[in-house]
Amino acid sequence: MARIVKREEHQMRRKEILDTAQRLVYTRGYDQVSIQDILNDLHISKGAFYHYFESKQALLQALIERLSDQVVQILFPIVQDEALPAAHKLQHLFDAAARWKTDRKEYLLTLVTIWYEDENAILRQKVQTNVFPKIIPLISSVIRQGIREGVFHTDFPEQVSGIIFSLLQNLGDTLIKFMLQPDHHSEALGQLEIVTSSHQEAVERILGAASGSLPLFDNTILREWFPLPNSSKE
Repeated sequence: MARIVKREEHQMRRKEILDTAQRLVYTRGYDQVSIQDILNDLHISKGAFYHYFESKQALLQALIERLSDQVVQILFPIVQDEALPAAHKLQHLFDAAARWKTDRKEYLLTLVTIWYEDENAILRQKVQTNVFPKIIPLISSVIRQGIREGVFHTDFPEQVSGIIFSLLQNLGDTLIKFMLQPDHHSEALGQLEIVTSSHQEAVERILGAASGSLPLFDNTILREWFPLPNSSKE
């Protein structure tokens, strides 16, 4: 019993540190938040912090993994909705993930700025490896449903799920690259609409789905990330 209580206390303290770090990152930006800021806010020692996270980079990884877990919690009810046909379900999955990120736009931008620095390449790979087994079962479940409904045509639902995940990861990386170049947002929107359409076509062909049946997300979401400049008034 004592061991269980100790484990719960460990999880609660770790959550407190993550909650504080997430709030500080959201309000100040990742680069502006130091470990000492977190210690001061929580009134804990450096030793206590390093008991849970070996470095600020490890804390960043934990924040990213927490975000991915939150996305899964949003997507899971969609997969379990028996009233939704597979094509609509897959579209809702894409929309929900995109909308979740858009609603946290400022916070995510503070993370990805450092997340996509060269020195974090290995860490990014580790996190992607962590996210992969959480998302693939959701996608493959929908694909198997689509096969039963006759709208998807593949003999390899699990493998195809991995390919689709990779395509979406590639699309996400492309979006991030444009986000980190704010001076080119007006040009980026048109380019990204083409990139999104090409990825949609690839997903539909892989699944043997009807052309135009699986929009990855509403293009209005792109315009929230890449707003067109206001027309000058005469």
